[in-house]
Amino acid sequence: MQSYEDESRALDEAVLACIDRWHRTGWALSDEEFDSLALRIFQYQLSYNLPYAQYCASQGFSADRMPANWHEIPAVPSAAFKEAAFATFNPAVAALVFETSGTTQGHTGRHYMENARLYDAALLAGFDRFMRPDHIKLQYLNFVPNPVTHPHSSLAYMMGKVSEKHGGGVTRWYIEGERLNLDLFISDIEAAIETDTPVCIAATAFALVHLLDGLKDRHRYFALPTGSRIMETGGFKGRSRVVERDVLYQWTAERFGASRAVICAEYGMTELTSQYYDDVIANRASDARTEPRYKKSPPWLRPRVVGPDGKTLPHGTVGSLVHVDLANRSSCVAIHTEDIGVEFDDGLVVMGREGGATLRGCSLSAEDLVLQ
Repeated sequence: MQSYEDESRALDEAVLACIDRWHRTGWALSDEEFDSLALRIFQYQLSYNLPYAQYCASQGFSADRMPANWHEIPAVPSAAFKEAAFATFNPAVAALVFETSGTTQGHTGRHYMENARLYDAALLAGFDRFMRPDHIKLQYLNFVPNPVTHPHSSLAYMMGKVSEKHGGGVTRWYIEGERLNLDLFISDIEAAIETDTPVCIAATAFALVHLLDGLKDRHRYFALPTGSRIMETGGFKGRSRVVERDVLYQWTAERFGASRAVICAEYGMTELTSQYYDDVIANRASDARTEPRYKKSPPWLRPRVVGPDGKTLPHGTVGSLVHVDLANRSSCVAIHTEDIGVEFDDGLVVMGREGGATLRGCSLSAEDLVLQ
């Protein structure tokens, strides 16, 4: 019988091999390969993740009654991470601990990771494939939390790792407490334009709005250097001001003299190891072909759009989103989120939070969708 260490190592190597091969060659897992590895990880988590095993038992699954395929793997609600430590190991020795931004009765959700190998490999492979398929070196100008001051922010960690690995110059962080350092950003963007250094502006949607407001107040417009791109991430959860993405992207394109096709949205969450991205940069889309925005995932991450009974809905049907992430080896392989969306052959369209979005079970065609 294998030890915990041996089982964990074998699963990590299997997932890392998938990540590395796709990163290098674009190779993807077949349905059979994904099924097999997802069920291996599920069975392992039943053995070592007590809170998850208890949840699975409440859903009628155990070592004696396994799911038939990855669609049947019980998905833990993301909110449950605020109530229990979903980990296959002692959380006290976690290499990475990421916290959710929201709280429930004073508690933040926490995602514990046994080591950084899977997280680092997954985030770099996804970013490279979807944000820099041209392998270009970029200067990273970040309107996201600084990893030095926010060590438990998964977004801060992600952009810190990307900047460290692929930065082509000085990396900047412009969020200082509750304010944006607009003067420093203007100085940096002017220097990049003068030296024709391509940049990647990474910003949460909320920070991007405030950046654009500040530039508007100063009557400032720029023409980004060739090869530059903008990564928008996150939404307006818990914020009083909301700007529709279609409007936000139009403002951004005008203010930075950029095509909408170089504005790419990243979609991730604390409870996942891997991320989705718009396909506009990877597919070298034109402005005329950026809507609707389809989210693509790396091959070890697959979405399910589900109805109230938790069963997978047909393509073109709106439902809540479940994500099966094989890189979540040391936590939970399947996560049920509070987001809703619809899946098409071309990819996933995320439509927002359950509270204010279209009812589940409503069928749409791609032509019906507008950017939200």
